[in-house]
Amino acid sequence: QAYLSYSNIAALTHLATKPGWDITRTLDKLKIWTHEEGTVLSFKVEMQVKVPSCIAFSLLSDFRLRQRWDRHFLTCKVLQAVSEEEKIYHVTSPPMMGHKPRDFVILVSQRQPCRPQEPYVVAVRSVTFRGLPPSPAFCRSEILCAGFQIHSNSSSSCTVCYFNQVTLGVMPYLAANLTGSSKSIEDTALECIKFLE
Repeated sequence: QAYLSYSNIAALTHLATKPGWDITRTLDKLKIWTHEEGTVLSFKVEMQVKVPSCIAFSLLSDFRLRQRWDRHFLTCKVLQAVSEEEKIYHVTSPPMMGHKPRDFVILVSQRQPCRPQEPYVVAVRSVTFRGLPPSPAFCRSEILCAGFQIHSNSSSSCTVCYFNQVTLGVMPYLAANLTGSSKSIEDTALECIKFLE
């Protein structure tokens, strides 16, 4: 478990520092970037939020609150609280046209910064959980690497960066083309900002 949580945080940090991100959309409070590598498409959403970084961190690290702003989360429950900083959740997503509803078993690892210039981190990856094998009612899907980095700008504002590495299997959810997917990403990001503020 210690290795899994370490590699969860490390994978997100590695994704965040990769070179070659292309900006695809710039709006007032948010920017969307993409990064393509083989069959893996990563995206980054940078949001300017008028709340302190510690508040954003506490709201974003509790995934049970995610349904309030992310319509891709239908249900979310804690399967196991591994430690103060690690929880395993079961998430279900609504069905899309012609697809079964999907479900995920994810490990969420949260870390507070050790030094003032470091971000708060909430890292997410899929794990297997013996107590919950795949069910025929759902299409069990995998999150390779996702999560948030929250950088403090001032005592009352922060920059929230959301990252997600998407394999082709997740693409039906984001629409086949990037213009469609960036619209869905953009709407979700605006809901996230509204929720945090």
